Amino acid sequence: MLERLNNASSRMPAIFVGHGSPMNAIEATDYTRQWQQWGQRLPAPKAILVVSAHWLTYGTAITGAAMPETIHDFGGFPAKLYAQQYKVPGVPELAQQIAAALEQQVIVDEQRGLDHGAWSVLMHMYPDADVPVLQLSIDPRLTPQQQYALGRQLRPLREQGILIVASGNVVHNLRVMRFDGPAYPWAQEFTEAITQKLQAGDDAAILDYQHLVSPQVAQMCHPTDDHLQPLFYLLGAGYDDEPRQLFNNSIDLRAIAMLSLQIG
Repeated sequence: MLERLNNASSRMPAIFVGHGSPMNAIEATDYTRQWQQWGQRLPAPKAILVVSAHWLTYGTAITGAAMPETIHDFGGFPAKLYAQQYKVPGVPELAQQIAAALEQQVIVDEQRGLDHGAWSVLMHMYPDADVPVLQLSIDPRLTPQQQYALGRQLRPLREQGILIVASGNVVHNLRVMRFDGPAYPWAQEFTEAITQKLQAGDDAAILDYQHLVSPQVAQMCHPTDDHLQPLFYLLGAGYDDEPRQLFNNSIDLRAIAMLSLQIG
């Protein structure tokens, strides 16, 4: 497997996906249909590395299981959702290779599976579960700039045919989400500001997200910013001259931005 990866020459795109509710795993929505279509249009990856908002660790870790389990890291949902399994292989030797290549110490976790930030999206993008998947944890103690710099270290993986998928949400406030009504004005304003900066390639402004609109708006959009942090890793994995495509650019449940991005 490593030989095939090391011989791959074309650069894979990198994507950020707004994953939203875990129910997207089992529901047919405009969002999941876009995930399906995106999986079909992307070049075939040799492996996928996911950076999800749902795996936070002190320090950095990577999954090293040969067959990672499907983690149901949520509560209060229908039994059908808990029955879902995404039986995809891992690549333990690639996990070791990535861990050795990064500048900081990386723990290879041979027990950790894939959380719903990974499998709820990938089961639509790659329903045959035939592309190996690894997951890299997020260190929430790092600044956005440091997370961006770590993403820079991941860029060479794209030259090896590895698809980097960051999974989070650019607005994520579960405390005020509602099942009816339009997006909150502050959620819409922040999403529009993120959209403009993404299209302009102004990553520095996004890393300084607390002042993108105002600290008050940033706090409403992210009472905790774990769902925004995957975007910092993803932007770091991009190159300055690459095109950027946005999709699923709408707000669900009034306070969950589903905005997604492909770089390259």
